Amino acid sequence: MKKLKLGFMASHGGSNMQAIVDACRDGRLQAEPLVVISNNHDSQALERAKKAGIPAFHLNAKTHPDPDLLDDSIVEKLKEYGVELVILAGYMRKVGNSMLDAYKNRIINIHPALLPKHGGNGMYGMRVHEAVIAAGEIETGITVHLVNEDYDEGSIIAQCRVPVMPSDTPQTLAVRVLAREHQFFVETLIQIASGAINLQAQHQL
Repeated sequence: MKKLKLGFMASHGGSNMQAIVDACRDGRLQAEPLVVISNNHDSQALERAKKAGIPAFHLNAKTHPDPDLLDDSIVEKLKEYGVELVILAGYMRKVGNSMLDAYKNRIINIHPALLPKHGGNGMYGMRVHEAVIAAGEIETGITVHLVNEDYDEGSIIAQCRVPVMPSDTPQTLAVRVLAREHQFFVETLIQIASGAINLQAQHQL
């Protein structure tokens, strides 16, 4: 079976990235983690990449003040390492047009809610869980989706549900959802690697 050639983009902790890298290394996921790019030079994702022996780069508005040149540089770096599928693992910057064109229907993101609920510009991290609790939801979940030019509006690839307990706070909910994210992202990538999920066909839905 041909292995997925993965590139990661992350801004902070990179725990989802770590879960995927671990799955690659222990043979559960037929994929190769090839490169990590972060817009935050202090991100733990860069440290995780270093420990795993994965090439890692810091590219942001300081290294490349022109947004178009920044996007072009990101694409060049991904292509340099032979990346075929881009994983956004907590990447806090909107993906540019150069990348959307170069990796059309080959950029995927994970969101800690059941889109289209509780998504969009500014809805990330704890803000999502706060919105779920405030709305009185009895369940939330995780969405893996293709990335397009609008926040959280790309085609949905897979979803799973996580119950909201009556005693939940945004913090306790975040912990449970994140633990499931680590599993679900890997499960979804396994299906992509096996051909059970076809990203090009998914885009047509």
